[in-house]
Amino acid sequence: MENHTLLRAAGYTLLASLLFAGMGVAVRYASAELPTAVVVFLRNLFGLLALLPWLVGNGGGVQALKTRRLGAHLFRVASGLTAMYCFFYALANLHLAEAVILNYSSPLFIALFALLWLGERASARVMTAIVIGFVGVGLIVKPGSGVWSPAAIAGVGAGVLTALAMVGIRNLSATEPTRRIVFYFSFFATLASAVPMIYHWQTPSAPVFIAMVLAGIGATLAQLLLTKSYSLVPAAQVGPYTYASVIFAAGFGWLLWGEIPDPMSFAGAALIIIAGIMTLRGRQPSPVGNA
Repeated sequence: MENHTLLRAAGYTLLASLLFAGMGVAVRYASAELPTAVVVFLRNLFGLLALLPWLVGNGGGVQALKTRRLGAHLFRVASGLTAMYCFFYALANLHLAEAVILNYSSPLFIALFALLWLGERASARVMTAIVIGFVGVGLIVKPGSGVWSPAAIAGVGAGVLTALAMVGIRNLSATEPTRRIVFYFSFFATLASAVPMIYHWQTPSAPVFIAMVLAGIGATLAQLLLTKSYSLVPAAQVGPYTYASVIFAAGFGWLLWGEIPDPMSFAGAALIIIAGIMTLRGRQPSPVGNA
């Protein structure tokens, strides 16, 4: 029975990873036509619309959404939404797999923030993982080779800000149910990302519009699948499967754009994945993501 449950959880996680990589493809495709601000708004809008049936279906009405921790929710929104802007900019300007793996460096920063900010003691294993992971990040962004580009900075920034958002979620989860956390992020992220549309709105073509609808729905389904997966088994057992997104992204990047990361990027990705798995084995990350 336990093996069957683990297989189900792994299946949910792998499907979520495929959907996240597919969202990256849609964002990359849309970014060739639209500015990042518009892409972020459309992803949030369609993600919120896709969430509504789940929110309504769980019952409880408006009462279930009332909170006394609006400030903590807004911190999570600010960090998560800024991470999304950084990630989508990186997706538009880096190789697909490189942008995805830099975003997946967030477990390293979570461990670092827990050590420096929350005062948690880190084991030698976690400290080793942090060092390994940052070496991997350096191999991908290559700061000494003249390619320390805005896109590379944005990719690293996405990992840092996603980690901040996850720390915020961890803080909120002590008193707030998943449904409330997801609603406040989706609602306020959509509202906040709508403001720049006053200046940056561009009407998407039909294919790009469809791509962004699919991106919003796919990302929402992926979040729900991860939530289900983490409810079945401990995070340490299924967390490593989320790195399948990097493999899917590399495959999509090669098939659709002929992208082949250089050897240093391959080595960096391997180190980040190893380090991420090491930190995930020692921690309990939240399944509620930003992408």
